[in-house]
Amino acid sequence: MAGVTNTFSKPKLARLRHCAFAFVALSALAGIMRAQSREATLEAIHCLENPGDSTSPGPCGELGAYQFRPATWHKYSQEPFHNALDRRSSDTVAIRHYEWLKQEIECHGLPPSAYNIALAWNGGLRAVLSGRSSRGMRDYAQRAANLAWSFDQAWEFAQTAR
Repeated sequence: MAGVTNTFSKPKLARLRHCAFAFVALSALAGIMRAQSREATLEAIHCLENPGDSTSPGPCGELGAYQFRPATWHKYSQEPFHNALDRRSSDTVAIRHYEWLKQEIECHGLPPSAYNIALAWNGGLRAVLSGRSSRGMRDYAQRAANLAWSFDQAWEFAQTAR
């Protein structure tokens, strides 16, 4: 279409598709997703934060599937920070952090939507509670919410196809 531009490069789109297909396959095979919105939101965050599962630290020392910083990691885990590279350990911390964000967002009378969780994940809880966030933070949150919705839809489709 004329005038429409794609902001994703081909490698990024390929990684996002890979994440989506992997998520659907794992969900269908493993029977996870009891709390599908949480799982879909966390998988979306993983796809945005570290889709290639890089083991190199980020610019601020972040590690793992969810690009945790040391302070966040140690808030929920006694394990050494380098264990953020282990997906199971990282998933455990991600769930704890998600639940804390969800509780804080709800306590302030806001919906714990995928968008609000992702906005808090990327920009801090204050970004959600104050209603003030950068365009980049809002774009991140919208991409995460879109991915989470797609993952939820794919999971529902996989369940009805059984």
